[in-house]
Amino acid sequence: MKISYNWLKQFLQVDWDAQKTGELLTDLGLEVEGISQFESVKGGLKGIVVGQVLTCEKHPNADKLKLTTVDIGQEAPLQIVCGAPNVAAGQKVPVATVGTTLYTPEGEAWVIKKGKIRGEVSEGMICAEDEIGIGESHDGIMVLNEELIPGTPCSKVFDIENDEVFEIGLTPNRADAMSHFGVARDLKAGLEQKEIQKELVTPSVSNFSIDNRSLKVDVEVLESNLAPRYCGVTISNLVVQDSPDWLKNRLKSIGLTPINNVVDVTNYVLHELGQPLHAFDAFKIKGTKVEVKTLPSGTKFTTLDGVERELHEDDLMICDAGTPMCIAGVFGGLHSGVTEHTTSIFLESAYFDSVSIRKTAKRHGLNTDASFRFERGIDINLTKYALKRAALLIREIAGGYITSEIVDLFPKKPQDRQVFLTFNKIHSLIGQEIPQDTIKSILSSLEIRINNVTESGLGLTIPAYRVDVTREVDVIEEILRVYGYNNIDFKEKLNASIAKTSRFENYRIQDLVGNMLAAKGFYEIMTNSLVSSDITSTDDSAVQMLNPLSSDLSVLRTSMLHSGLQTVSYNHNRQKTDLKLFEFGKTYHKVNGEHIEKQHLAIFISGDRNQNSWSVASKKSEFFYLKGIVDNVLERLGLRDIDTKPLAESGYAEGISYVKNDKVLVSLGLVGKADIKKFDIKQEVFYADLDWDAILESVSTQNVSFKEIPKFPEVTRDFALLLDESISFQKVYDIAWNTEKKLLKKVNLFDVYTGKNLPEGKKSYAVSFTLMDEKKTLADKQIDKIMGKLLAQYQKELGAELR
Repeated sequence: MKISYNWLKQFLQVDWDAQKTGELLTDLGLEVEGISQFESVKGGLKGIVVGQVLTCEKHPNADKLKLTTVDIGQEAPLQIVCGAPNVAAGQKVPVATVGTTLYTPEGEAWVIKKGKIRGEVSEGMICAEDEIGIGESHDGIMVLNEELIPGTPCSKVFDIENDEVFEIGLTPNRADAMSHFGVARDLKAGLEQKEIQKELVTPSVSNFSIDNRSLKVDVEVLESNLAPRYCGVTISNLVVQDSPDWLKNRLKSIGLTPINNVVDVTNYVLHELGQPLHAFDAFKIKGTKVEVKTLPSGTKFTTLDGVERELHEDDLMICDAGTPMCIAGVFGGLHSGVTEHTTSIFLESAYFDSVSIRKTAKRHGLNTDASFRFERGIDINLTKYALKRAALLIREIAGGYITSEIVDLFPKKPQDRQVFLTFNKIHSLIGQEIPQDTIKSILSSLEIRINNVTESGLGLTIPAYRVDVTREVDVIEEILRVYGYNNIDFKEKLNASIAKTSRFENYRIQDLVGNMLAAKGFYEIMTNSLVSSDITSTDDSAVQMLNPLSSDLSVLRTSMLHSGLQTVSYNHNRQKTDLKLFEFGKTYHKVNGEHIEKQHLAIFISGDRNQNSWSVASKKSEFFYLKGIVDNVLERLGLRDIDTKPLAESGYAEGISYVKNDKVLVSLGLVGKADIKKFDIKQEVFYADLDWDAILESVSTQNVSFKEIPKFPEVTRDFALLLDESISFQKVYDIAWNTEKKLLKKVNLFDVYTGKNLPEGKKSYAVSFTLMDEKKTLADKQIDKIMGKLLAQYQKELGAELR
């Protein structure tokens, strides 16, 4: 946000240099990121002085040039070659001396040098209007007032404005400071703490009067919840033309381009007081009636930029009797605005609901000075005052008459916020006792009214324009920023207590696992917890945002999968196809009316597991590489005796889960084709979801136990089973345990093949079976008998074949 120092001084007569003022503003929380210079005429007419033409003769070597001598107040006159047809002896003219920098209309700089023109010395330049930047005429040299003294700097002759402009990095909560008046109000409070008393001068509207009532525009607000206050007035017989220089300079100093006197006034008051306004051509308002309402979804509307937009059913519109004229608080319409042919206007000043304006602006991709302020919240009590201020300025510089009563539709006035401030809370938060008189002085300087004083604290009324001050801590923050963070003392002695923390603290475990994964070549990612409602449309536990920024960010995620796949897709689209990623994050659920957050560790693998080189060939990532990573993580955390089971969750084409004490710790596998296709990913993605809450509980409650190493060996046998594609590993798993309950210790799926050389509709499962007898060594005959039973059951129940 740009703030002009000259403009600021209209409200507060500050004689400090800009650097010192900028430091105070920064201390007050309005961080000044830079101070730039503004000149209404580029170069500020430096080096250009008043000269008197003493002689003017024809150039001896050129028909169209003149040879002149010019007095610029020095001991000897200058000889200057001039090509202007109107130059003559006795004239007072602007002279650019040698070394002066002039600028073209395009902003290119060129320096006046001493030289020869057609054989005659020229020691400067007699200038036209456009050559020094104070006009557009180039018909001839500029002739000045005869009473001017030669040698007088032209910067003193012309009304040149030099200004210093603060670039303030305004935080979103400081809606009250989105204007020169708001910044001046804060600056006054800061000066008072330095015992510098300055009067805050506000523009007077006491001479506002209605000239006649010849043009009435009726107003009806049909959506009072979206437009709690709406004001308007008509002005007739005005002349739309260029603004005066002072107004142009004010707007140019903060980076705005002047348009015409009416539009410039609305922009001026917006940046002066923080109240957006809009001017309609009164004769373009059909039926001389304004309606503030919403329109059916899909209604077409062309905005000032010439773009035809489709309206949403929640977009608040300013309409006449037949058509929409303006997107309320955001952008005007192409066919209702002020032009050079306008002679009468309807001037609008309103307060619109901040949430509604923000949603509308985001929907249409618009960001205007008006929407910027409405979105953050303006002062509802300023609406009518700003309207009067703008109407008086328009009448002053554009002529015309105020031709109607002010329409002020304000059905429900908001209640002032009441806050009780306790002295103990101030001292505990700030860490230093501030005198009560100082506290009262600061509150008064911020226009926070003190209603009553007790031994324990103060009863306060917060002004309406401070939309961000709603709690006791907010008031304390206001006191501290005006009192000055730099005025808080720090003790030389630092006291600290040693906290007893568990080695199982969440952050410790996360650091341990994160460093381990990073060492294995994984990159940590952080994705947005907000996702599109399309992703969670089938999940009844999804938590909807009340005021989403857009439809793509309207729901809190219920799974880490989709936000991670967005990252995978983003990298694939940029030729980064070999990915190893992990993320610690949360999912959000609404269960039985309660909101629940769950912690997760998500791991994604896609593409090759290592880069191809002369010494090592690239190797494609596959299921068991991810399984090995997960096994390493669990092993590092000391989690053992974990069972694996088939995974029945949606989202996986194939997968397994790790279970301990009937709790699923990990789900991992190949991401299903539907999700891969949704994110336009062209290769396999392997995904592991670690339930971090369950893992933390298991880690912290796990007791170290010892058991004897089995005296007798385990035996592992494998089957390569040819099965129908519809058969899941769950069935293979259950049949194994139902067939052999005594000696079977583990069932593990270690390969799935669905490629070539298989019958249509078939797939191959490679399954391992671990057998052990704790009392004796298993004999081959006993093992073969068990494996035969298993095969027979698979053939009988699943129609399986051995490959």
